[in-house]
Amino acid sequence: MILHIHPDNPQPRNIATAVECLRKGGVIIYPTDTIYGLGCNIYNTAAIERICRIKNIDPKKAQFSFVCSSLSHISDYTKSIDTPVFRILKRALPGPYTFILEASREVPKLLKTKKDTVGIRVPDHKITQLLVSELGHPIMSVSLPMEDDVEYYTDPELMHDRFEKLVDFVIDGGPGSIIPSTVIDCTSGEPVLIREGAGSWEDIIS
Repeated sequence: MILHIHPDNPQPRNIATAVECLRKGGVIIYPTDTIYGLGCNIYNTAAIERICRIKNIDPKKAQFSFVCSSLSHISDYTKSIDTPVFRILKRALPGPYTFILEASREVPKLLKTKKDTVGIRVPDHKITQLLVSELGHPIMSVSLPMEDDVEYYTDPELMHDRFEKLVDFVIDGGPGSIIPSTVIDCTSGEPVLIREGAGSWEDIIS
């Protein structure tokens, strides 16, 4: 089912519908400030495994990201953050970045990497932030399955045509981007660029 939500003035009723779906273990496709993502409740193992089947990946080898609503929200799911790293996060977020940080005990075991780290995002997008705020905890997020046809990454109607039998809702929040977030590893205390995307690396190291 496709669920239309205005990107600038999200309808509370439709946000509530999507959040209720997540609470019940549903899987959604939703917009961010970069590309659309596949998301679910971080505490629902069946939903996480369902996303892994859609992506055709092994849950034990997957690299998942958390979508948080704010900088303060991050501290619940990461170990203590050094002051220099916190300054970077404060300057960059909300924004098109994924930061790899040391995971706290609050992170479900299935979502931790072997190095006990987790990718954290705070997208600069009203729909995403409202979904997480209303849900009360982060959304587990991965990118859509990669294919040669990049047009469907930007068009929710095409996403719906392709995934309607695999997900519960496709949230139409307007056209998406084809450029993913910039991934930065901060586990050593110094930022290390893993993947350059929509976020400027120069802004991080300047």
